[in-house]
Amino acid sequence: MKPQLPPVAPEVVAAAVEGLTARLRKKLDAAIESYTALPVGAEGVARRIRCGEDAEVTLTPGPSGVLTDAEQAVCDCLLAPRCLHRAAILSACPVAETAAVADADEGADAGAGAGAEREDAAAGEEPPTAEAPPPPTRSQVTAATGLRAAAADVLAAGVPAAGAVPQAELLRAAHAARLAGLHRAEAAALRVVRGLRAARARENGHRLADLVAALRELLLITHRLAAADPDPALVGAARRAYRPGGALKVLGVCREPVISATGYGGVLTHLVGEDGRWFSVADVKPGGPARARAAATATVALGSGALDHAGLARGGLLISGATISPEGRLGSGRGVRATPLTGLPWSSGPSAALFGRPLRETVADLLTESQGTAAALIGCDLVVVGAVGDGLLARELGPDSAQDGPLIRLLPAHSHPDLAHAANLAQLAARPGIRVRTVGRLDLDRAATLRPLAVGPVPDAEATLRLPENWLGRADLGYDRLQGAHFPPSDALPPVAGPDGSPADPLADSPLWRMRRLVELAVAGGRRAVAEPARDGDRQGNAAALRRGGFATMADLATALTVEADCRTRDAFGRLSDPDADRYALVWLSAAVHLAGAERALVRATW
Repeated sequence: MKPQLPPVAPEVVAAAVEGLTARLRKKLDAAIESYTALPVGAEGVARRIRCGEDAEVTLTPGPSGVLTDAEQAVCDCLLAPRCLHRAAILSACPVAETAAVADADEGADAGAGAGAEREDAAAGEEPPTAEAPPPPTRSQVTAATGLRAAAADVLAAGVPAAGAVPQAELLRAAHAARLAGLHRAEAAALRVVRGLRAARARENGHRLADLVAALRELLLITHRLAAADPDPALVGAARRAYRPGGALKVLGVCREPVISATGYGGVLTHLVGEDGRWFSVADVKPGGPARARAAATATVALGSGALDHAGLARGGLLISGATISPEGRLGSGRGVRATPLTGLPWSSGPSAALFGRPLRETVADLLTESQGTAAALIGCDLVVVGAVGDGLLARELGPDSAQDGPLIRLLPAHSHPDLAHAANLAQLAARPGIRVRTVGRLDLDRAATLRPLAVGPVPDAEATLRLPENWLGRADLGYDRLQGAHFPPSDALPPVAGPDGSPADPLADSPLWRMRRLVELAVAGGRRAVAEPARDGDRQGNAAALRRGGFATMADLATALTVEADCRTRDAFGRLSDPDADRYALVWLSAAVHLAGAERALVRATW
């Protein structure tokens, strides 16, 4: 396997690009495209890239696997360190999550800190309670304003013109935001940079909608912070603050492969406690898809090391001295002790509560929550109706096995070919009428859509999965591969009524696609591409179609966006001046936020 470039901290890339002369900056994008195709040599943890006869760049990441210091990237040419070779190679490296850099030593730190807090509690002292973050300070407002300006410039330029130099400016502003304590804004900026790189490289897994969502979040957060909005949620947290959890008994639910855009890969095992609280154990390190596959059976970093993630997903742990992050992540500090337990099937124990409510009620509660909806796991019993695209259609099984509720789309949680999601869904789609118990996540961007993570047999049903006994009644769709022996005979599957043609999709059938196309065009093509409809007098009829569909405010926003995109002023001498990028970004943000709210309402209606 070809060695991969290590992740790099944002400030290292920004400093390298900033050190280039104006002449070298013009050559940077072409150099990145050329150097990306070069072979990467590996000598231990070091990576060597020969960029020509007289230039070789050496990257030596630290213990975390991330380039966190400028001295870890060295070029032997005469212009180093302010050379094109070094800046291009660093710009080609994936941008590291700053939280991921800190997470390398977080388990030990959390264990030591939690041990001290437990000693205070034993002495009769209450551990200190976390205070709510204060409103943004002057330095935070200044950093947010600078980050907003950099994001507005990227939006005005569009993907084709948002090369390495604008990305470096965004990374520099993101680093300034982190120094000011604006961690949520920094994380959003890094997602924008990764999305821009994926779009410019035309990567297979890139979705323009993801880049639009990341840029919308970045502009919304920085706009509110620049206006001194006191909402503490806008600031975010630098890293997960682990707190002591005492004694815990947790049972495995399923495993989920993790493949990040920063070159990280691994597994996330979901657990549930006796009181119904959700927990997780992660094993994510640099390595990408190969690391995600290997981590499926990696040893769990809790307790004696006698249990791997495959066993934990179907077993359990009795933990003493547990440390827990606000998101439910279990720490692996020195004071944590864990003993393996025998697992329980989904139909018994605390996991059974997942399937105790109708799917419509569970989804309604999740869609009304402002945060955490996308990460929440839900469970339901379904009957497969048939195949659709790369997924399948199903209906919820109601009381007495009645087929109730709307048609639900099940799509692969990961489309990477090295994982088993797509192949397993194809096996299920080929057997209409089979009953399956499913655990997965909502897809908030699609009508009535689930992304399943694991499936199992429906209790007391004949036409259901027949899994091996050691699988404990569940199959992790990313790792376990369903075979013919895991299904009942075809003549044992009862007939099921298929859909009459394609299922209705209010989100796709509404005229909102016109506004969505305009908002995405602004990101994909830049300000000039959006200005064309204004010059043509809305020849495509976007505003009129939106008004006919009852979206009058959306029509006004579409018109305002195209007009603002074409707005140019002149100075006292009659010369065209540079357009106001901040005002254009604010109009685009208004349209994007209104569109996202309307789409969320339509998604809610499909359930």
